[in-house]
Amino acid sequence: MNILSRCRNTLCLLLALALSPLSWAQSFPSKPLRIVVPFGAGGVADLTARTVAQKLSQLMGQPVVVENKPGAGGIAASDMVAKAEPDGHTMLLMSNGSAVSATLFKSLPYDTVRDFTPISSLGFFDIVVITASESRFKTLPDLLAYARNNPGKLNLGSINIGSTQNLAAELFKSNAGVDMQIVPFNGTPAVVNALRGGQIDAGVEILAPVIGQIRGGALRALAVTSERRSAILPDVPTAREGGLPAYVAASWNALAVPAKTPKEVVARLNREVIASINSPEVKNRLAELSVEARASSPEQAHELLVSEIKRWGDVIVRANIPRQ
Repeated sequence: MNILSRCRNTLCLLLALALSPLSWAQSFPSKPLRIVVPFGAGGVADLTARTVAQKLSQLMGQPVVVENKPGAGGIAASDMVAKAEPDGHTMLLMSNGSAVSATLFKSLPYDTVRDFTPISSLGFFDIVVITASESRFKTLPDLLAYARNNPGKLNLGSINIGSTQNLAAELFKSNAGVDMQIVPFNGTPAVVNALRGGQIDAGVEILAPVIGQIRGGALRALAVTSERRSAILPDVPTAREGGLPAYVAASWNALAVPAKTPKEVVARLNREVIASINSPEVKNRLAELSVEARASSPEQAHELLVSEIKRWGDVIVRANIPRQ
């Protein structure tokens, strides 16, 4: 082969390499997409994923299938996506549970930050401090005053240890600066029954599964733990307004792909996810689920994940929760 032929072959190779990302992006998606959800069907996270998937399918011209893969800390679902072909066709529904698992477990078969590229946040949902409707505690200041005057006597319920709600309760205790008992239960119904039966004084729970009982008068919402008041319960103050100026805790969901997914594919997914989230039908459906639809850039979603790993990692350490 002469020099001219070699140069031509080299030029063709370089041109092919330069065009391959563009070609890949133009042909994407080439088959159905899937969103792997680390929770069972029917919950807020699952319904959020399905709502976005339906609109995303319309925009991308391919079916978007939701695959539920529940398991401790979302490890099985996350590991599946981390090891999937990095072509953009397999996505993971991340949550603050993903951030919690990064510290709560001694070892994971993947690195929560390095092995994933976030696409966009999807939505944020409030956490609420609740009591039974007949409770003597009418406001959050009432509850805090009792806790401070009676160290160790206030019982604050949540679902299982290491859950978002449980860590939000631990963060509440830390911010209040008083001794109180955090009592874990095996699910939201058990927390509600304990509240209504007088076994615990208050509870910390995600708003969506208890909004019906709050509106029906069986439970009283003392405060939401987000930065601003909930659009669903505009008359309920934030915990910051109720005497805990540093206390902010919210739950969230986002989409991510394997880390080596081409940037052009990530950019395409981000555009379509933002368009999905901003569509009126998706916003309205998520609002019905007590979820505030909010998209982001990949960089903002990455920053959210990193900051949440640090925040909940600090809570786990302060609460002396044993690593699993």
